[in-house]
Amino acid sequence: MLLTNLQLVNFRNYEEAILQFSSKITCLVGLNGSGKTNLLDAIYYVCTTRSFLGVPDSQLVRHGAQYFAVQGSFNMGDARHEVACQVQPGSKKVFSHDGREYEKLSEHVGKYPIVVIAPTDIDLIRDGSEVRRKFFDNLISQVDQIYLQQLVTYSRVLKQRNSLLAMFAERKFQDNTLLQSYDDQLIHTGMGIAARRKAFIAEFKPLFDEAIAFIAGELEQADLHYRSAVADADYAQLLKQSLQRDLIMQRTHVGIHRDDFEFLFAHGELRRIGSQGQQKSFLVALKLAQLEWLKIHKQFYPILLLDDIVDKLDDVRMTRLLGKVASDATGQIFITDAAHERTLKLFSQLQLECDIFKVSNGVIGR
Repeated sequence: MLLTNLQLVNFRNYEEAILQFSSKITCLVGLNGSGKTNLLDAIYYVCTTRSFLGVPDSQLVRHGAQYFAVQGSFNMGDARHEVACQVQPGSKKVFSHDGREYEKLSEHVGKYPIVVIAPTDIDLIRDGSEVRRKFFDNLISQVDQIYLQQLVTYSRVLKQRNSLLAMFAERKFQDNTLLQSYDDQLIHTGMGIAARRKAFIAEFKPLFDEAIAFIAGELEQADLHYRSAVADADYAQLLKQSLQRDLIMQRTHVGIHRDDFEFLFAHGELRRIGSQGQQKSFLVALKLAQLEWLKIHKQFYPILLLDDIVDKLDDVRMTRLLGKVASDATGQIFITDAAHERTLKLFSQLQLECDIFKVSNGVIGR
């Protein structure tokens, strides 16, 4: 899979831009704030229908404009495909594939798999369980549409159940039959999600172990676990036991929406006892495993975005990372860096060819 062309209109700080990519490795160089990361975000958006920075669509529109549009051309073997989107805040997001508009944006998820390694990855360690669930849910959803639909259904039913709990509190009555109907739906979809997460982690863990050993060496005692209160328990009984608390707090306290993926180091929490270097190694290994897992399921490598990490990793880790992801057997890579000379030196040392674009305040040149 190769992205060969990218067109932007009113996206972030770009009024208009057209880029053609002819090399496997593309470097975007320029000062901080020039718009390098925005280009990566545009690539991610056209692949996934959303920003990897978590920015809402309304904030992706260039200041003073009314809408934005992104279009990408992809080569998939001998076939060429066009993906286009136009977003006007307050109106329906329009996404099309080869000229056909999607009825649901979820139809696009997984068609063009993509992996990002960026400074914001540290949130996976420092923030709460919701961030980690979202990361792994997004990953699994790229290869499993049934899982994605289960997530959509569970989220809708959970919201409805919480609204029902609030209504019970407001009106001072309780309809157990109606509540049970929501519980049944939560249990059915929740158990399917939990089972898929368990199966995923069994597949993913060996890939992570291999990646952490490659990046950091055998001495790094990193581990990854899936923790769920309901996966191997009586889900229905747990809901009943939590009902009084749910009624008082007006929200559901038991379910797969409380699951977590634990990041461990030397038998403790990575965020508590891992050094900055160890945390960076863990995150890079996590993303390398993500890359390999997607390749196994898709039978081709995803696009890889490396955002501003050249000066975030030490020379040894950076050399190992680029040496691995830029091998002939891997896929297309886009890299941002603030130092042009450093980029040239690094790729010269690794004997890797790359196409370089210079970015300055939303203007792109060679």
